[in-house]
Amino acid sequence: MDKTVPSLAEAVAKIGDGATVMIGGFGGSGAPIELIHALIDRFVETGHPKDLTVVNNNAGNGHVGLAALIEQGMVKKLICSFPRSADPKVFTDKYFAGEIELELVPQGTLAERIRAGGAGIPAFYTPTAYGTDLAKGKKIEEFDGRPYVQERWLKADFAIVKAHVGDTHGNLTYNKAARNFNPLMCMAAAHTIVQVSKLVAPGEIDPENVITPGIFVQAVIEVSDPQQEEVLNRAGAIYP
Repeated sequence: MDKTVPSLAEAVAKIGDGATVMIGGFGGSGAPIELIHALIDRFVETGHPKDLTVVNNNAGNGHVGLAALIEQGMVKKLICSFPRSADPKVFTDKYFAGEIELELVPQGTLAERIRAGGAGIPAFYTPTAYGTDLAKGKKIEEFDGRPYVQERWLKADFAIVKAHVGDTHGNLTYNKAARNFNPLMCMAAAHTIVQVSKLVAPGEIDPENVITPGIFVQAVIEVSDPQQEEVLNRAGAIYP
């Protein structure tokens, strides 16, 4: 039942070439910077993992976190809602150079596709994107006189997320808006890896406050003073 791992390197060691990886966060809120950087460290040392498909709300900012992962050439395809954010230069350059594929998904649809993956629902219908390029090639059905687009679930081999407090069994709470996509991604991945700001013993989290039950988590590591993407970018940080 103890799901703690001794190092960031060991936490991400199972992520291999070609994996689909959901990365939590809404901008910098809830983004697992240390776990992402540990994955980059492994790539720099071994050349793996590569050809990743990454699911995230945006395309990263600056030269840290997800943007750094893309800059290293580790990401083959990005599934996201906002490829244009505060400082998306890394992704933009890669995209226009033909070095990364983009699947653009409206934000609400992205969240629901991930939720559906976790709930075992293979498809659902939404009016969002009907009549746009994003609906091309997708099944359209009419309900109560209105056209709806069929969207498929999103599942992943791995999810890497940041939580506020976690216990050794993997039960998690989040800090305010850091909750965003993280609980959904924990449910939709076959193997969820979590960095927590505070690790506690089982029973120290009030069951009423548990947002993600430990059954959805496979690995937990404490990062007591996590870095924040916006702070790093204001300082002009570049990783590695």
